Amino acid sequence: MKTIKLVVVVLLALMGQASMAQNLKAVNNIDDSKIALQGYSPVSYLDLGLAQKGLKEFKSTQDGVNYYFTSKDQKKKFDESPAKYLPQYGGYCAFGVSVGAKFRVDPNKFVVKDGKYFLFLNDLEVDACQLWKDGNHEKLVAKADGNWPKLSKD
Repeated sequence: MKTIKLVVVVLLALMGQASMAQNLKAVNNIDDSKIALQGYSPVSYLDLGLAQKGLKEFKSTQDGVNYYFTSKDQKKKFDESPAKYLPQYGGYCAFGVSVGAKFRVDPNKFVVKDGKYFLFLNDLEVDACQLWKDGNHEKLVAKADGNWPKLSKD
């Protein structure tokens, strides 16, 4: 009987971990590594307007997601004010979110505006960053903001 209880407890724990991982992926554009922004520095986007790959020696974890930085100073800035540096829509394509979908992004395609940064899909068929720039930023943000609560649960 003790063995059955132990098996049930272990299975419940594993299911809980799988559910937590699924929730992380619903809210953050990450793979199983839980690395945000494909390893690019959130501080570089916002403070420098650059897409810069972070280094593994400068890593912080925020809400179960790993962020990498180019320097100790960047890591310190993030650690002091992480909410300021988090990507919009969990790092999913902002244009995609504005039309009700979640897409992976090209970390080199982004827009910084009003103290926030927005990332975009870019492939052979779609340059979502250009679509965003050609549109009305405020209206697109309003649509994305409206869609995000539902999308962040899927």
